[in-house]
Amino acid sequence: MERVTVSDGTGLIETGETQGKTLRIPALTESLRIALATGQLRRPLGETLGPLLRLLSSGHYELAGPEPLFDDRRLVATGGDWPRAEDGRVAYYRRAIRSGLRPVAVLLRPGGRARDLVLDGHHKIVAYQAERLAPSVVRIGVLSRGSGPTAPPGDGHHHPSAAR
Repeated sequence: MERVTVSDGTGLIETGETQGKTLRIPALTESLRIALATGQLRRPLGETLGPLLRLLSSGHYELAGPEPLFDDRRLVATGGDWPRAEDGRVAYYRRAIRSGLRPVAVLLRPGGRARDLVLDGHHKIVAYQAERLAPSVVRIGVLSRGSGPTAPPGDGHHHPSAAR
């Protein structure tokens, strides 16, 4: 595990979802997109995930992974509905997984919440499920926050396997 301090955070992720509205994460940098798509994350994670971490509120966070996620029933989609297994991007990730790549999803566990928010990787998680494999994830845990808003409300879109 790695601990990081975000001192220049915009708070966009925490404030982007209010009153049940969908949270839209801005486009990630190309190098971060490629690292997550291929599962080739460099250490320290704080540097690799820097563009995404700056979207959080200033505060202290714990980073873990990449690691397998064995219980995906507690995930909340932040980008809208979960993609369907026949979605083109899901098919792309299924082929990548079958070829040996391990794309990585990014989860946020806001303080005091039992469910992880999927910041990036909705299609990857569905692809792993379709291949009957545990998704590879990086978790961002909130240790403490500076001044600013708190985590988004818990009324997001729940992962499709939650109903199992």
